[in-house]
Amino acid sequence: MLNVDLHSHSNISDGVLSPSVVAARAKANGVDVWALTDHDEVSGVADARAAAKELNLFYVPGVEISITWAAHTIHIVGLRIDETNPTLVQGLAATRGGREQRAREMAAQLAKIGIPDAFEGALLHVGNPDLISRTHFARYLVEIGRCADTHEVFSNYLTEGKPGYVPHRWATLEQAVSWIHGAGGIAVVAHPGRYNLNAVAFNAFFDEFKQYGGDAIEVTTGSHSPDQYAQFAKIANDFGFMASRGSDFHSPSESRIDLGALPPLPKGVVPVWHDWDFSSR
Repeated sequence: MLNVDLHSHSNISDGVLSPSVVAARAKANGVDVWALTDHDEVSGVADARAAAKELNLFYVPGVEISITWAAHTIHIVGLRIDETNPTLVQGLAATRGGREQRAREMAAQLAKIGIPDAFEGALLHVGNPDLISRTHFARYLVEIGRCADTHEVFSNYLTEGKPGYVPHRWATLEQAVSWIHGAGGIAVVAHPGRYNLNAVAFNAFFDEFKQYGGDAIEVTTGSHSPDQYAQFAKIANDFGFMASRGSDFHSPSESRIDLGALPPLPKGVVPVWHDWDFSSR
């Protein structure tokens, strides 16, 4: 059985390791098929592909696109994309736009509760205002001792209703699916169990994703509990989606699940890789 991990991040977005080091970790952990899916950015794809080739690791070029749907931020993973596709590249650039202003507003909120210089502190963890995210603020809050780890940060800060939360208007669901398909890719809903949607909203979202030609949802992921593996396997089958598997790895010290450490997909689903040709790497 192939060990497939189709969701991970490097320091190109909000991971801590370079694309080549993430590739090496995937290989060392027994991963056979690996995708780097940085947030709204594909500049790490070439390095990841080169590293995977050296390691004889089957590589899947990917991206994770932030969207706004019904006032919720949701992520759509694109797999097997052509990272040079002009429409995709332009769309991602537009999606990244506004991150710096949002980050400055987040820092202003944190300053009001006695956490000064959070913008500058977060920048030390990213280096590029175009890619600054809540994760970089979370690492700064851990660094200064405000919280023990990033999980505690997101329990107390930076999420809706908590200090430091500033919403951002991302791409639409239709745009994300269109960009991915236009680049020859497969559109996958990332970690659906993470979103605060009730059953009615979930059904509406999956219906809309289906209407736009959405292909798959993540079933086995580092963000899901074992009960949710079964829950989203059923949803995948009910809507006719394929099932994907990915750790959502960001860091050896922060991630709930390491690269390649997830259990297999539940029986009865159609893996997103069911018709891929693995004969060449």
